[in-house]
Amino acid sequence: MLVVAKTVTVGILFARRVILKKELHRQRKIQMNRNLVKPLKVSAAAAGITLLGLLGWLMAKNPKLAIAKCSSQEVSCGGESISVFARPVNPKLTTANTKFGFKLFSEIRKQESNKNIFVSPGSVAIALAMTYNGASGETQQQMAKALELQGMSLEEINQANDALRSNLANPDAGVQLSIANSLWARKGVPFKQKFINRNLQFYQAKVTDLNFYDPGSADIINNWVKENTRGKIERIIDNLKYDDVLFLINAIYFKGKWTNEFDKSQTANYPFTRLDGTQKQHPMMSQTGKYSYYENNTFQAVSLPYGKERLSLYIFQPKQNTSLDAFYKQMNTQNWEQWISQFRMRDGSIRVPRFKLEYDIELSSALKALGMESAFDPYTANFTEMSSIPVNIDQVKHKTFVEVNEEGTEAAAVTSVNIVTTSARIPEEPFRMVVDRPFFCAIRDNQTGTVLFMGSIVEPN
Repeated sequence: MLVVAKTVTVGILFARRVILKKELHRQRKIQMNRNLVKPLKVSAAAAGITLLGLLGWLMAKNPKLAIAKCSSQEVSCGGESISVFARPVNPKLTTANTKFGFKLFSEIRKQESNKNIFVSPGSVAIALAMTYNGASGETQQQMAKALELQGMSLEEINQANDALRSNLANPDAGVQLSIANSLWARKGVPFKQKFINRNLQFYQAKVTDLNFYDPGSADIINNWVKENTRGKIERIIDNLKYDDVLFLINAIYFKGKWTNEFDKSQTANYPFTRLDGTQKQHPMMSQTGKYSYYENNTFQAVSLPYGKERLSLYIFQPKQNTSLDAFYKQMNTQNWEQWISQFRMRDGSIRVPRFKLEYDIELSSALKALGMESAFDPYTANFTEMSSIPVNIDQVKHKTFVEVNEEGTEAAAVTSVNIVTTSARIPEEPFRMVVDRPFFCAIRDNQTGTVLFMGSIVEPN
């Protein structure tokens, strides 16, 4: 019995030792696996931290780099390509800007119906949006109504303008398009930091304190204008007045090559009929091809694209049985969107005048007519979000330049808001469109729907 007992005891001890060895071996394997996994986890975490650190550095250098600069492009980051997508533009802002543009254009035509007109509603809207950041009370309400911004919060307006500027930056390899903003403040005048910060953050505005008593201050501002319009507009300020305290300025520059350039050898003098029925000989560019085209009972319209066709020049020619005035009576936001939606590709031939135009206008009376009276009235203007001292808008000056030729179009605009103390289809016959009478034209971004420029050409020069 004793031998059996000893044998059993030895067997149990042996079994325990085997089990213990297996358990120790299993634990060692687990530990080895943990040791292998740990460096991988650390490496992944380190890579994540490195990437976040690099992105953080980039955003510290330029907070909107990923969104404002890249716009659906790829950015190289440490050898890796990172897709960065621009924010979509709030359609409320696009609609508001289109409505405002047509209203403003209509008011200007009341003043200058028999003259060439070429304006940038986009430039005016941006300059006034920067100003809007300083408005309160009735002044803010009137500005919102005039600019068609009702129903949008200030944050929405600013975010949308920021996204729009980002989307319009370098939109096409065949197009140059730049939008620049600046604030020029009189040294010593207190402006609220929140107002300044919003214009810095959402409009990328250059903010400068200037000694307005220095005779060279106007030249400094005008040099910025000249630089940001590639020399096409040299001056927006003639002199500084004793009560000037702030200038909010927007500059837009556009240069686009036609997707299909005109052959210079096909350009020749043809008659152009003025508003009064008289005629003049003028250089006309001719071309045949496929075009995005639309016509109805009262007009013909064609879209002439630039570069990769994101932007186009739209030309609307009233038919012989009607007039440019009759066309303008139809022109509103609703009809515009309907017309644009009906453009279709057609074979055809076109003849378009070559022209070059410089235009300037003071917009105070037009903006007052749109309901912004309070902003200009020294007794009722409320810009308490801008400054602790009472201020009002004195002038809104607007200058443009446009040249349309065989290569393409070059256009520029500047808007200055002057603040003072108040102290499979059925085949169709090829169309023929001869633009030999006064016409309306517009440069439109086909992706966002933004109308950058509008013009009424009654006598090309």
